[in-house]
Amino acid sequence: MLADSHCHLNYKGLAEEQQAVLERARARGVTAMLNIATRESEWDNVLATAEREPDVWATVGIHPHEADQHPHVDTAKLVERARHPRVVGIGESGLDYFYDHSDRGRQQASFRAHIAAARDAGVPIIVHTREAEDDTAEILRDELGKGAFSGVIHCFTGTKTFAAIAIELGFYISISGIVTFKSARDLQQTAAALPLNRLLIETDAPFLAPVPHRGKTGEPAFVADTANFLADLRGENVERLKEVTARNFHALFDKTTA
Repeated sequence: MLADSHCHLNYKGLAEEQQAVLERARARGVTAMLNIATRESEWDNVLATAEREPDVWATVGIHPHEADQHPHVDTAKLVERARHPRVVGIGESGLDYFYDHSDRGRQQASFRAHIAAARDAGVPIIVHTREAEDDTAEILRDELGKGAFSGVIHCFTGTKTFAAIAIELGFYISISGIVTFKSARDLQQTAAALPLNRLLIETDAPFLAPVPHRGKTGEPAFVADTANFLADLRGENVERLKEVTARNFHALFDKTTA
């Protein structure tokens, strides 16, 4: 068992040879892949892959970079699409103050709409946050006060403090191939200390290919390399880490087990 909790199979670099990409992942033991949407125009294609492939599931959502371009995508629209049995999560959504491609107020409003959709649809939210830890934590706390919802902080590169807050709020932490980079010492220390029962692994393919694939187009098969690195980093048996993180994936995205 090995799950890639976050990939973009319909992005350039993977879409052109999607079937071969999937077969390479399966050959390395990947049994589940979550295909993430970032703009409304992707939803149908992302879902079509999930409908066709039994080990691939889909999300619907608007990336914070795209928030300015999608003011019409509200909670109701997200909930409606999340009724599909192959749509197992809402997102990715969140806050990105590093690039600021969308107005911060618009990002925050979109993030809250996605959280409400996750709550209403009973599926997890996939959270993107960059240079926005304080506002992300504040919004998550505030929204949890309105009613329970679950989720994951994807491609985690934040502080130990933010990791602790996310876990306290009931969230999972997903680690990408960034953890294998020589420059990622702080992240490695954080990843080594995360509780195993809250850990997920992802590729964010076609981005962030881990060592020894740096410079290549990322793909879900590479989640195995990140798992190997994490197991060594944490002093754990790699097969156990793969199995537990896959179980965590299915526990969080529980529509995958229906």
